[in-house]
Amino acid sequence: MREIAGKMTHLLRVDARENRDRVLAAARELFAESGLEVTMRQIARRADVGPATLYRRFPTKQDLVLEAFEDELAECGSIVHDGAADPDPWRGFCDVVERILLLNARNQGFTDAFMSAHPDVVDFAAHREELGRVVWTIIRRAQAAGRLRPDFVFDDFAVILLAGRGLTAAPASTRDAAVRRFAAFVIDGLRVAGTQARSAAGEGSSRPRPHPRS
Repeated sequence: MREIAGKMTHLLRVDARENRDRVLAAARELFAESGLEVTMRQIARRADVGPATLYRRFPTKQDLVLEAFEDELAECGSIVHDGAADPDPWRGFCDVVERILLLNARNQGFTDAFMSAHPDVVDFAAHREELGRVVWTIIRRAQAAGRLRPDFVFDDFAVILLAGRGLTAAPASTRDAAVRRFAAFVIDGLRVAGTQARSAAGEGSSRPRPHPRS
């Protein structure tokens, strides 16, 4: 009986975690699409959970907004640290460029709305400075490997992200493909002539792609 009870507890925890992840993903999507004015009921419907489940995890909308934004920052950080940990410096750089562009295109509206409504809630400048140092390390590694053009500087990385913001206006059905095409053109222009597009193992990352959000 104790073993059965333990398994049931584990399943309930897994279910609760999956519900939380679905709610946060739905909230980020809706905030990006429509701003922070979307209702809790709309979020519950998009996440396919009942209102009771939503309010049990997030008693107020403010709680949900803040955790969704923290989740957004965490995903951005994960992308950058994954790139830094890649044993292939050039592939790590390419993955960071493409995945950050994808993340921004999907959720830039949410980031802008949150920072406008809650400019002092999260120390966004500190987050950006911390990740900026890691990105600079990724850039230097790719240059040291002879794959990234030597005149590329951190400000150029920021320009790429600013240019990619225009893709947030693309239809959701074609946006990811447009972002990947843009990233491919950017990366091709940055690699040292005569080197392969991504890695010695062939073009494309060996890391599984995150599932695009609908």
